[in-house]
Formats: sequence, structure tokens, C-alpha cells
Amino acid sequence: MPAAVLYGKEELRIERVAVPAVGPSDILVQVKAALTCGTDLKVYRRGHHARMITPPAILGHELAGDIVEVGSAVKHFQVGNRVVAANSAPCFKCFFCRRDQKNLCENLLFNNGAYARYVKIPGPIADCNTHLIPDHADYREAALTEPLACVLNGLDETGVRPGDTVTVIGLGPIGLMFVRLAKIAGARVIAVGRRQMQLDRAEHLGAEVTIESRRAYDPSDEVRRRTEGGRGSDIVIEAVGSPHAWRQAVGMVRSGGVVNFFGGCPKETAICLDTGRIHYGSLTLRATFHHTPGHIREALDIICRGDVHASDFILDEAPLSDLIAVFQSMMSRNGRLKTAILPED
Repeated sequence: MPAAVLYGKEELRIERVAVPAVGPSDILVQVKAALTCGTDLKVYRRGHHARMITPPAILGHELAGDIVEVGSAVKHFQVGNRVVAANSAPCFKCFFCRRDQKNLCENLLFNNGAYARYVKIPGPIADCNTHLIPDHADYREAALTEPLACVLNGLDETGVRPGDTVTVIGLGPIGLMFVRLAKIAGARVIAVGRRQMQLDRAEHLGAEVTIESRRAYDPSDEVRRRTEGGRGSDIVIEAVGSPHAWRQAVGMVRSGGVVNFFGGCPKETAICLDTGRIHYGSLTLRATFHHTPGHIREALDIICRGDVHASDFILDEAPLSDLIAVFQSMMSRNGRLKTAILPED
């Protein structure tokens, strides 16, 4: 079968590999849609991911498709089922799982391989993090489940409530998902982005205020000006993953507010923050990683209800043979959203 195999830093080859062998508890899925993702782009640029993938390996983790083979011990699925599978499964037994922090599971099992004709879903993921796709939902919509689940986890951990003013910095796919879900949660949303087309998308998804963040310009004062009494946002969500944006986020939040550093910065990055502002302003600073099985189920429900539409986040499609060119386009930081990669025979 054709597959995109990562060998190292920006070394991705489209080549033919063997179809994965299925064990007793595994399922084999024929991929109908695999979505590009900022995390996959980071892995492509860096050549590895400490927890998710070790080269050489097939890349990709946001997928939906049809089951074409089931292991002898599989009871809940059958050949022909349309399914969406998450990219991980917790162990349900470790220190963090017992404390209902399954996204931090010490034995978290990751799975990659979406950029291929077929992908094996290991038994633990098939058991707890794979779901049937309703007939009215298409594959591209269902494939949004995993990133949307990460955003849901971020909103839950941040404590967004109806009536809150929520500022989202960064309007890539994840930032736009935060805009949409915060709006659904009843928040007033301020969206901060660099490109007019990003701001237009954010407004379409429910942002009441949009602010352009130009290079060498700090939009913090403008954000505060657009809040009650100029105090700042109740909640600020950083969805860029840069030290500069992390510092800006702290400047936008009100006293007693919450900042979620959702965007991951490069390894060993350090920033300086005003300790007086944090202490005397009684700020809550946190970050959110990954998702849980509960958030996967909730994300698929939201998609199937029609609260989130694939057309708002997936603007292009391309054959698997064009994946490298798609990544190179994403690296140009041109504001490109997700692309649906369609595997070939």
C-alpha cells in the first residue's frame, strides 16, 4: 500500500509498504480521509516526537474510514463499519488515570499511520477511543474529532462559563475551534490574529470582536480596551505556541482571570513573567495537553449535531502523493487551514 513514511527531519517519503498485520484485538481501517495537523507539521520539521512517533514510521493521526478487517477477539465492530479512531488510549490504571487525568496517563499508547491506504488501530484504542460514524456525517467531518477533543479538554480545564469574555490568540484551526466552542458555551469571544482572512473566519464562527496582531505590535492594550472597565478578559487562551504570545496572554487577562497556554512552545523554551502581576492579580496560569476518551465522545457528538462544520476548518483536499507539497505550503505560514489527504491505491 502507499504510505507517507517519516525518516527524519523534513525527510518524508511516499512509498509502498506492507499492509499492517492485525492482532486478535486490533482492527484494520481503510482510510477515507486523513487531515493535516500542526502537530504533524512539527514532527515533519523536527523529524521525531519524543512521545508520539519514532522514525522510520508512517505519519498522521487524524483519520476516519471503513473497517476492512477485525481481530478474532473484537466484539463491538465488524467489517464495513464506518469509524473514527483517536490517536491514543490511556491505561485506566496508573496514578493519573486513577485521578481522572487520563490525558496525562503514564502509559499513554499513541498511534500514527493515517497517511496511508490502511491503518491498524491497536486493541486498546479500538476498545475505548474508536466510534461508529453516523450515516449523516461524512468522513472529513468525523476526522475532526481528535483535534476538537483537545480543544474541549482545554475549555473544560480553563473553566469557561456563560457570560465570560474569552480572548483567543492565534487563529489557526485550533484557535478557530476555541472561538467556535467558546461561543457555543455562551462566552463573548475576542479573536486576535495576524491575517484578515483569519479574522473573517473567526467572526463567522462567533467572535464578537476581532483584533489584528501585527508584527512588532502588542495587542494587549486593545484587548483590554474592549473589555468591561478596561480590566481585561476573564479568560485568555494562547493557541500559537510562541513565547511572545505567552507573554502577551498574561497582559490581556483581568485580575482573578485565567490564562491557558494551550500552544506548545519549542523544547526548553523559557519566558520571564511579572511575578507581581501574577501574585497581586491572583492569576491562574495553566496549560492543557491532549484529550481523554470522554472528550473524544463529546467531540464526535458536537460534530454530528452540526455545531461544528468541516467546511469551516478543511478548505482543501489533496492526494497522498501531494502531502510533502502540502506540508511545505503550511511551513510558509500562509494561514492555510486543514487539508483532507485522500489515500491512493
